[in-house]
Amino acid sequence: MSMKYIAAGFTLLFSSSLFAATGTQQMDRFLNGLNSLESDFDQTVYTPDQQQPIRSRGTFYLKRPGKFRWDYSVPKQLIVADGSQIWLYDPDLEQVSVQSQSSALEGTPAMLLISGEPVSKTFQVSDQGSSQGMEWVELIPRNPESQFVRIRLAFNDDLLQRMQMEDKFGQRTRFRFTDIRVNPDLADDLFYFERPDDVDIFNQ
Repeated sequence: MSMKYIAAGFTLLFSSSLFAATGTQQMDRFLNGLNSLESDFDQTVYTPDQQQPIRSRGTFYLKRPGKFRWDYSVPKQLIVADGSQIWLYDPDLEQVSVQSQSSALEGTPAMLLISGEPVSKTFQVSDQGSSQGMEWVELIPRNPESQFVRIRLAFNDDLLQRMQMEDKFGQRTRFRFTDIRVNPDLADDLFYFERPDDVDIFNQ
């Protein structure tokens, strides 16, 4: 092989590495172009006092500004943010809890996704490099009173693929997103919670 082709190969390799999008760049592009989102998800929760993780799955919907819906299929549960309040419905317990959206979501990944505000306003942001074929970003909440101490996001092709969170009590939650659909046409009533009959409501 001639030196000409060897040199061309090294140039191509160097150029590809040099211009590969970092996690922060992919995160910014993903969030800047985001108006709505629909995605299937798998969730795994690791608690300090349990040997086996808790697993669940469902579909996540988002619509800016300020609305989301976590529709859990296993186990059955529903979380809806309508722009002012967050509703959590547990059909097995036949109860609904409701709380102010602004206070509940401060310093959380959900607020990052639905607000449209710059990420650096709420988090310290740092690139964590490549792993598992994805580019990772770490977010540290600026507010010391935040319920989370660390959040990690992973991107590929400018799409959010993973989300990992650790709270101040040592609980770790991991999300894996699949079948991601960016900016679908989502009806407003998807983010309206209609209270079922004969359920208890708890205000938090």
